[in-house]
Order: sequence, then structure tokens, then C-alpha cells
Amino acid sequence: MNKTIITVVGKDRVGIIAKVCTYLADCQVNILDISQTIVRGYFNMMMIVDTSNSTKSFDELISDLDQVGMETGVSIKAQHEDIFKKMHRL
Repeated sequence: MNKTIITVVGKDRVGIIAKVCTYLADCQVNILDISQTIVRGYFNMMMIVDTSNSTKSFDELISDLDQVGMETGVSIKAQHEDIFKKMHRL
């Protein structure tokens, strides 16, 4: 399994989750876990996804998610789980 951490941050608006999840589904990326919250009008979402069956390369996913973020007015970042774990180790 190829796990990737995706974070989405920005001003809250209608359709953020729908736009991101639709893109991932179209690319055959499976959402394993998702958490989202809105604090004082700011949207924050973290997803753990499995990219094992993705129809796009990791670099294409990053580039496309960046474009989805621009279209929805949010910042979307993706990184492999192992890098995320190493960066956030105590």
C-alpha cells in the first residue's frame, strides 16, 4: 500500500471536500481516513489516502491537486507517509 498524507487549508466555502474527493476518485485514489474542521471560517482537512492503484504518477497528483486548490481557493499539499512520519517524529 502506498499511503499519502493530503492536507487542505483555506477560507471555508461550499464544495471543497466534493472537489478534492471527486478528483481523487477519478484517479482511483482510495481515501482511507479523513478529518476536517472549520475554525472561525477557515477550513482544515487532513486525509490519508492509498495511491497504489492511482492512474496518475505521484508528481502528476501533486501538480493536479495544486490546480484543484487554486480553483477552490485553498492550499493542497501531499506527501508520502514515510516523509510525513520522519518530519513529525518526536
